[in-house]
Amino acid sequence: MQNRIEVFEQMLASDPDNTMVMFGLAKEYEKVSDFAKVIELLENYLTKTDDEGNAYGVLANAYAHSGDRAKAVEIYRRGIEVSMAHGHPSMANEYKMTLDLDFGDDG
Repeated sequence: MQNRIEVFEQMLASDPDNTMVMFGLAKEYEKVSDFAKVIELLENYLTKTDDEGNAYGVLANAYAHSGDRAKAVEIYRRGIEVSMAHGHPSMANEYKMTLDLDFGDDG
């Protein structure tokens, strides 16, 4: 039996613009802590779809785990704007709390 990453990779290979598959694959790479792949996939994903905020949190977390705290702060801030614009204040508040608690000295 193939693992989930291989299945998602095959699906994406056959439909490279499928944003649902991109996001799903990014989440699978997040589970195995392959943050470089998460960043690559979600940066591409965000150029192709109007995400409502969730991808920004995943992407910011990947940047933070990769050691790029400044980029993580930038992405969390963008995620706050996007989630508020889409009517998701609880998501925006979660990102604000993360910035305050985990990045207070960065931003």
